[in-house]
Parts: sequence; structure tokens; C-alpha cells
Amino acid sequence: MAPAAAVAQPPPRRRPGATPRRLPYLLIAPAVLLMLGFIAYPVLSVFYYSLQHYTPTKPWRNGFAGLENFTAILSEDELFWGTLTFSLKWVVVEVGLQLLFGLALALIVNQSFVGRALARALVFSPWAVSGVLTSAIWVLLYNSQTGMARYFADLGLGEYGTSWLSDTATVFPAVIVAELWRGVPFFAILILADLQSVSKDLYEAAEVDGASRIRQFFHITLPHLKDAIILSTLLRAVWEFNNVDLLYTLTGGGPAGETTTLPLYVANTSVDAHNFGYASALTTVAFVILLFFSIVYLRLSKFGGGDK
Repeated sequence: MAPAAAVAQPPPRRRPGATPRRLPYLLIAPAVLLMLGFIAYPVLSVFYYSLQHYTPTKPWRNGFAGLENFTAILSEDELFWGTLTFSLKWVVVEVGLQLLFGLALALIVNQSFVGRALARALVFSPWAVSGVLTSAIWVLLYNSQTGMARYFADLGLGEYGTSWLSDTATVFPAVIVAELWRGVPFFAILILADLQSVSKDLYEAAEVDGASRIRQFFHITLPHLKDAIILSTLLRAVWEFNNVDLLYTLTGGGPAGETTTLPLYVANTSVDAHNFGYASALTTVAFVILLFFSIVYLRLSKFGGGDK
């Protein structure tokens, strides 16, 4: 006897209120398209123009360059190595001091005292100020006629009319202080947030065992803050390496190129010299340097290892 024909099963009915599988992708599609337009396209354009001779003011020289821009950067451009050296110096000094002062402020405002809310607001307030306004504030503070230099001269600690931003001996400390004022709250905010997650039972047990405040800091607080410190220093190092607005406003890279970072050199090459091909090659080299540094730093620091 022949088997009965299989009865066709109706398609499964969707439950009322069930979300279609494609709906989440449709919802994030506009954001993905915007990211591709505003991030992926500019990045790919930089890589493309880094292989070109592209100067709008000299169109007869435009054309495919291959690796010529990179060869010139690594073997002929003395400004590149000078700006890279200053960039490394700038990052090490800034990030180190910002971490030190940010950690100290976070430990202070984490304690219980009268007016703690106001103290936290004052500590975090510089981070809420825009970079342009911060630069304008410090331009006024460093003004040789009406700024701090005049008050120091009144105290006999300098000469009238002295400009700290025009003297090669004082320009570096001056810009370091200005950026410290803006950068310290970044570390204070992140470290304070992690400090509040430390169990108080650990400190109580340490006090019972007779551990001093210093030993508690090095054996409880600092190990707990390891990942927060690693992440914040990495983010801030990349940020400071790419710093342009403050240095450009305060010194323009001077005097005599003493405060020209690699990104500022890129800006001058592209905006002032209109050599977009060479500037794109410089940007590509900076990108490779930051990528290599980030990978090595995270590997050596064992970020996310969980051994607190």
C-alpha cells in the first residue's frame, strides 16, 4: 500500500508582540552608515593620499608617489624626528603628572568631610570647560602685561614685560601647567569612580591586622585601581599625543619650534603649506606609532588580567 501523502504543515505563526529578526539591524543601520561616512571614509582617504603627491596650489606636481612620502619622512625629514621626540617628552611628562595629581585628588575627595560635594565640583569643573575656552583663559593668564608674569615681577621674581611663552627656558613648564589644569580632572573622575567600588571590609580587616594607611594604599587601593590606571593612562596618552588646540593657541609650536608636536607639524604641513599628501603620510606614521604603542602597553601591563 502506498504511503499517504505528507500533509503540508502551515508556516509557524509569529507570536503576538514578537520582534522580527531584521528589525534590530534596521534600527542600527542609520548609525552604522553615519559612522562609515564620518569615520571610515576620512581614514581611508588619509591612507589613499599618503601614497600621493597632492598639493592643490601646485597641481602640476600631483600624482602617484608610492612610498616616496614615507621614505622622505624616515630618512630626510629632521623636523619629523624633532617633533616626535618632543611629542614623547610631552606625553610622558603630562600623563605622569596628571596621573599623580589626579590620584591624589581622587583619594582626597573620596574621604568624608564637610563640603565634599563642593570640593568634588571644583575638582571636576576644569574638565567641563571646552578646549578653546581653556586656551583663552591661559592666554590671558600668561599675558606679559596683565597676567601672572607681572605679579611675579612685582614680587621680584622676574622682569616686567617677560613673556613665559616666548622664552625657550620657560615655555615648556608654562604649557605643561596649562594642560595639567585641564587634564588632572580626567584621572580624578575615573579613579574616584573605581575607588568607590572598593569593599570597606578590606580596609577594616587591614586595620584589625595593624596595617598602616600607607600599607593599605599599596596592598589594597593600588592593586584595585590597576585596570583603571592602565586604561586612563592609555586614553590620556593617545589624547595628549594628538593635542593640537592648546599648544597651537598658546605658542603656535614656538618659540623656534620648541613646542611643536607631531600632530601640530601635520596641521602646519596641511593647513599652512597645503601639502596634503605629505601630511597624510605623517598622519599614517603617527597612527602606526600609536597602534603599536597601545598594543605593547596593554600586553606588558596585562590589562584585564583580573589579578587585583
